[in-house]
This record gives sequence, structure tokens and C-alpha cells, in this order.
Amino acid sequence: MGIGTGIALVVIGAILAFAINVDVPAVDLTMIGYILMAAGAVVFLISLILMLRHRQVSSTTRSAVDPNSGERVTRRSTTDNDGPVL
Repeated sequence: MGIGTGIALVVIGAILAFAINVDVPAVDLTMIGYILMAAGAVVFLISLILMLRHRQVSSTTRSAVDPNSGERVTRRSTTDNDGPVL
């Protein structure tokens, strides 16, 4: 389930709550619409929080030969979503 699922649940719930005026015995479509909208909001928020917590780490190692001294130089760097970490 993702952000799209949450939005879809909110839209379907709003349609059931506000746009459909059908009288079905033993079923309250307005209440079902409100429940779907609440569930959609919860799914949307959980998906958003999980997406923001996802961290991607990238490590880079570069080796080169210094033209002046002939020594081998190695540079290592690690980056994540918060910025570079050395």
C-alpha cells in the first residue's frame, strides 16, 4: 500500500459519503464513506512517514596517481540523504 492507495481510499470514501444518495437497507453508505476516508488518511500518513524514514547510503572510492610525486592517492566518501558523511 502506498500513497496512491491512500488517496484512492479517500476519493472512494468521499464519493460514497457525499455523492451517492442510494437507500440500501441495513447499510449506511455515508458511514462506510467516512470509514474509507479515515482509512485512506491513515494509509497516506503511514506511507509518507515510511518514505521519509527511508535512507539510502552511497559509498564512493576513487584512486588516482599524483602526477607530482607519483604516489597513489585514494579518496573515500560516504553520502546519505542528510548530506555527506566523511
